[in-house]
Amino acid sequence: QVQLVESGGGLVQPGGSLRLACSASGSIFSRTVMGWYRQAPGNQREMVASITTSGVQNYADSVKGRFTISRDNAKNTVYLQMVSLNAEDTAVYYCEQMYPGSYWGQGTQVTVSS
Repeated sequence: QVQLVESGGGLVQPGGSLRLACSASGSIFSRTVMGWYRQAPGNQREMVASITTSGVQNYADSVKGRFTISRDNAKNTVYLQMVSLNAEDTAVYYCEQMYPGSYWGQGTQVTVSS
């Protein structure tokens, strides 16, 4: 059974940084495509970033140049480094194993506020 556990969320001031982590189990992690999504109150869930098995990254336009997705296959973990955070980044951030299958973590809250 695939399980994903996010961590690293919290309260940060505008302009600050956070690093989210998603620890995966139950799959051959190196063979998965992983993604980060977010959902703000009243909004639909949107993809933030994804990373393929070979490390190819894809980003939403709203986070390009500020967010970096990476993976450590030895640790079965995918990361989302976020810098220059602003209020519009406030959301619950979810990790997804996009392939194979579709599995989601429980989410971690990121709040950007002074």
